[in-house]
Amino acid sequence: MVPSEDAAPQLDVDQILADPGVRIVVCCGAGGVGKTTTAAALALRAAERHGRRTVVLTIDPARRLAQSLGLTELDNTPRQVKGIDVEANGGELHAMMLDMKRTFDDVVLQHTDPAKAAEIFANPFYQAMSSTFAGTQEYMAMEKLGQLHARGEWDLIVVDTPPSRSALDFLDAPARLSRFLDGRMLRLLLAPARTGGRSMFSLVTASFGMFSKVVQKVLGAQLLTDLSGFVAALDSMFGGFRQRAEQTYRILQARETAFLLVAAPEPDAVREAAYFAGRLREEKMPLAGLVLNRVHRSAVPGLDAAESLAAAERLAGLGGHEGTADVLRAHAALAQQATRERQVAARFTEAFPAVPAVSVTAQPADVHDVDGLRTIGAAISRP
Repeated sequence: MVPSEDAAPQLDVDQILADPGVRIVVCCGAGGVGKTTTAAALALRAAERHGRRTVVLTIDPARRLAQSLGLTELDNTPRQVKGIDVEANGGELHAMMLDMKRTFDDVVLQHTDPAKAAEIFANPFYQAMSSTFAGTQEYMAMEKLGQLHARGEWDLIVVDTPPSRSALDFLDAPARLSRFLDGRMLRLLLAPARTGGRSMFSLVTASFGMFSKVVQKVLGAQLLTDLSGFVAALDSMFGGFRQRAEQTYRILQARETAFLLVAAPEPDAVREAAYFAGRLREEKMPLAGLVLNRVHRSAVPGLDAAESLAAAERLAGLGGHEGTADVLRAHAALAQQATRERQVAARFTEAFPAVPAVSVTAQPADVHDVDGLRTIGAAISRP
């Protein structure tokens, strides 16, 4: 027996978007499942239908969000979306895309004096870390979310995260940062600055002998010097980094946050959604529901695939009904696909039967404008 796609409780997205107690909606899931479009559609609906002053933050470097909202570009500063229907309710919609280097630069400028900031910006290790190091994007996403929340300008912040394994990095960033700050290697690197500015190499050589030579050989003398200078320059800021990261983490656990898993009825995407749901449960973070995108449905659900194929074969045998037979075969293929999709989606429902869900029918074309986003928003928010 094929489980029904309605076996899970129905997700009421409008109730979430209209709730003044919900200030953050985090959309997460695998890549290529329509997560960016879903985030934009939810933000638009919150502004137009519920009159909320909303900002949508994308961490995805793709330009789809800007294009669908009629903006020529997105950057690290919220830009207001014009031409939407908010005159009657006073809502607003703003959009932005995370620039991790600029966010890192802003943090440095905010928490140190101009001379120290210039020293940090000139450090080669900082230049590499702020642009390309793994994990920096996720940590800076936490920083930006924390900044937006602290400003208090928005009724609702909608976050479009990277694909789910990276989104797990988004959740793990505060803990990783704390481990880094408390690590033995960091204390070694900070030692020169805390012992009168003696050379990194003279201090480590005197204390650890052969270990320092191995580290220098592996990392290279110049990289080790750059790293030591970088860590020393940031020493006074580390407490602030950790405090803000932990504060944002607590916000993500609070009732004002709602996580929405976004998936497509495909094995990998549903597996990722289930993995993420498990992590959210472990971390005691509020999972509001599952949005299942690109679901296929038959217009004639009473005619199953086997009956359709049998009828097509009979017509083919009679001759003169090729067009009708082709339609029946196409219907059979669609019915088979819909059955497979229900079976795949049921894997999530069986693992998390209490998580509300809503399915969105596959659209005939990609969403590329505000009208398309309205259509998706209405489909997600159906009663």
